[in-house]
This record gives sequence, structure tokens and C-alpha cells, in this order.
Amino acid sequence: MKGRRFLTVAALCFGAMLLLSGAVPVGAASTELTFSIFFPPHHGQAKAAADFATEIERRTDGRVKITCFPGGTLTKAPQVYDGVVTGISDMGNSCFAYTRGRFPVMAVVDLPMGYHDGVAASRVADAFAKEVNPPELHDTKVLYVHAHGPGLLHTKKPVRNLEDLKGMKIRATGLSAKVVEALGAVPVAMDQGGTYEALQKGVVEGTFGPIEVLKGWKQGEVIKYTTECFSVGYTTAMFIVMNKDKWNALPDDIKKIIDDLSAEWVDVHGKAWDVDDAQGLEFTKGLGNELIPLSDEESERWRKAVDPVIQDFIANTPNGQTYVDKVRELIAKYSK
Repeated sequence: MKGRRFLTVAALCFGAMLLLSGAVPVGAASTELTFSIFFPPHHGQAKAAADFATEIERRTDGRVKITCFPGGTLTKAPQVYDGVVTGISDMGNSCFAYTRGRFPVMAVVDLPMGYHDGVAASRVADAFAKEVNPPELHDTKVLYVHAHGPGLLHTKKPVRNLEDLKGMKIRATGLSAKVVEALGAVPVAMDQGGTYEALQKGVVEGTFGPIEVLKGWKQGEVIKYTTECFSVGYTTAMFIVMNKDKWNALPDDIKKIIDDLSAEWVDVHGKAWDVDDAQGLEFTKGLGNELIPLSDEESERWRKAVDPVIQDFIANTPNGQTYVDKVRELIAKYSK
């Protein structure tokens, strides 16, 4: 009996030593989180977000487990951010631009300033959010931000110059709606989820977006032309955020793991955007759709036409010039 008592006490002491040494995680019970992702399940960006969740589980040895809800099945794209704030989901991924006016400072990232590719755009967007840290983001924990490659014009009829675009109904979101107006067309606000049907039914005659949408959202099936208007290439910044209470409840070591992984995942998304753009290009060419390059002269006309959008942001946003200068500085730093 005494022997058994000795073994029990010894076991308890040994367990305590392991806990104190860190060999066994303290509070090893797993934290269950939900992750609302607006991209459809087959999309490369939905996969990148889901891989982020899987890697968190792996690096935390299962202490954090995340259930993903792609395709807006938990919260629709415009509701994702506030869904995280209110706790409908613990984590969320969507576009700042889908709630126009909700993120007035982050809107600067979406201005048509000639982004080169997805990696550069993602690094610019994430660095701006982290370095400026605008108050509009303080009601969540921002894990990271990424952004697509240059937004181009995709239409059902050819647009070879500004005159061809005049009066056309073009799907756009956030600041890209102002770009559409500046170019003489009529913006129609909607997220990507409704764009295929809108194009198919003629509700809109075209859409602005990265060329990846032609495959990732199947929009190449319902357009015929892409105008390569790189001089007004804008981006759309996308957030991955976490509910603040859920974040604050995590142990410090897990917070560090997630912060470190978030920094890595900016480029994961950026590279995925560039792969998606390449695949979108091949997809639309395979359908026989036409790519329309703009001459240098016509490109300059488009650039001048959208410059008032940038000037309007500067004039109507406190510290607007500072924010524009910061984005230009980051574009120069991260562009190839």
C-alpha cells in the first residue's frame, strides 16, 4: 500500500516537473475558432486562407483548431468584418471595399496607382495597415492584409478607348467605383459573388477586377474582352482579422505563433494572386476571349482621367496626402 502511495506521489511530482519545464503545454485544451471566408471553396485564395488555418493548428500542436466557412456561408462578404466584431465568427476574410465608407483610411490602398503584381500589392497593403494602424481597425485584431494584382476592365463588348467605355454599366466596389465614374462609365456596386449572373443577364456590361476573376469566379464565360489598362491598375485590399476578445484570451505563446505565421502568409496570398492571374489569363485565352492592349497615348489618357480620384481622396481625407505618399513609397519599395 505504501509502495503504491509512493508511486502515485512520484507520478504527480514528475507531472508537475514536466508542466513547469514546458515539456507538456499548460492549459493544453484546444481553442475552437470559426473562420468566415468570402471566397468560394474552389478559389486559390480560399485555399490559401484555409491553409493558414491548418498551419495554425499544426504549429500550435492542436491547441488551436479552426473551422473554415468559405463562400460566405457564415457571413456574406459585406458583413464579414462586423461579423467578427460582434462574434458571429471568430475570424474573417473579406474586402475593405465591400463596405464603402467603413474604412476611409484603408481606402487609399485601393487607389489606381499602378500596382505591378499580387506580391507587391499584398506587401504594400499589409505594411500600410501595420505601420499606419488607423483607428478604423482597432475593433479587431488584424492578423494580416493582402491584395490582388492590377485590376483591369473585362467587358461583353470591346473597349479600345475612353469613348467606347462612355456610359457603360460596370460592376465596381469601393474606390474602383470612382475610377469607373472618372473614366466615363456608370458604376454598379456588387461583390464578386453576384457578378457572374449580373454579366450573364446584362445587368452590367463589364467588370473591373484582376484577371484571375475570369477563372476564379468563372467570369471569363460571360465576358468577351479584357482591356489591358495597366496605367490605372488598382488593387483591392483584403483583411484577415480576429475577434478581439478571442485574441486576448489566447496564451502569449500562441499569439506569437499566429503573429509570426501571419507575417509569412502575406506572401503566400500574394504569390497565389500571381498564380491565379496567370491561370485566369490562360483560361480566358482558351475561351477565345480577346485581350485589348492600350497604346502609350491612350494609357496616358486613362491615367489622367483617374487622377482626380486620387486628388479627391487627398482633399477629403484628413492626412490624405500623407497616406498617398506612404502608399507610393511602399509601392516603390516592393515593386519589381
